Amino acid sequence: MKKKELEIILEEVEDLNEADVSSEQYMTPPVIAAELLHFAFMRGELQGVVYDLGCGTGILAIGAKLLGAKRVVGVDKDERCIEVARRNAKKLGVAVEFICCDVKDLQATADVVVMNPPFGAQRSNRKADRIFLEKALEVAPIVYTIHNAGSEPFIRKFISPHVITHKINAKFPLKRRFHFHRKDVKIIEVEMYRLERREPPHG
Repeated sequence: MKKKELEIILEEVEDLNEADVSSEQYMTPPVIAAELLHFAFMRGELQGVVYDLGCGTGILAIGAKLLGAKRVVGVDKDERCIEVARRNAKKLGVAVEFICCDVKDLQATADVVVMNPPFGAQRSNRKADRIFLEKALEVAPIVYTIHNAGSEPFIRKFISPHVITHKINAKFPLKRRFHFHRKDVKIIEVEMYRLERREPPHG
């Protein structure tokens, strides 16, 4: 499947009616989801078990399944997100498992994790991005993740000895959804990373 085809299909994904600002519930735009997933697909890394941490509407999980992943599991602590994600998967005719669970409590093993984690921008959600990064690299040896532009130095230091192997710069169109948003659409500079787990040397 071509990237543009995937993006067009993902345009059908329904968003949350009422998002929780404290949890930074922003739906991953189809253009961003397609970019990240197609990059992983072209590397042959969406063939096995894929987990989407903080899956929200399920857009990344659904996209991974559309690209041929053997098994896809979406994880979110908000039951409303799980309901919407299940509805979206059914609407697009894909079999994705969804689990209502706090990411930090997840016990799982996968081939790849894809995620658009909270950026930790809200005071009540500080350091949430760290929880997601730690858990993602615990779950899978390869992680695809989205962060604010300029995050690379922090991520490199935080995940060491694990490494960043690729970075893609992108523009994230953020639609107006909270009272403090001034524009109908605000473009945010983001970076998509491919992280790879490095096992500590023995002895």
